[in-house]
Amino acid sequence: MSSSIKKRISRFAGQPNKEKYYMITLPLIGQLGKNYSNNYNSLISGDDLLKLACDKVREAQNILGGKFAFVECEDINELKEFYESNGFVCFGKRNLEKDEKEQNNGNYLLQMLCDLSNE
Repeated sequence: MSSSIKKRISRFAGQPNKEKYYMITLPLIGQLGKNYSNNYNSLISGDDLLKLACDKVREAQNILGGKFAFVECEDINELKEFYESNGFVCFGKRNLEKDEKEQNNGNYLLQMLCDLSNE
């Protein structure tokens, strides 16, 4: 994560017990996916689908406040590159819960952050 993003986050985040990390509450864009049966995937691009989700988060933030959103995804190059090409940066990993291991490959999910105020 760039130092400018870290600086922006620090304005909105708490630093519990003067630790080296920040705690910030962000909306999670969850379960983003496309239906590949019957060629429905050709109706909308992944970029457009993610933009629609970010637009909805931005609408909510206009009312509630905030500037960032995040997603979690499997550590797969294609997924990581997709989110990075849409303005997200990786900021951490979250270990999978027991019940999540059946649905995901690996033992963790990448956590990726986007500054929605730049779009």
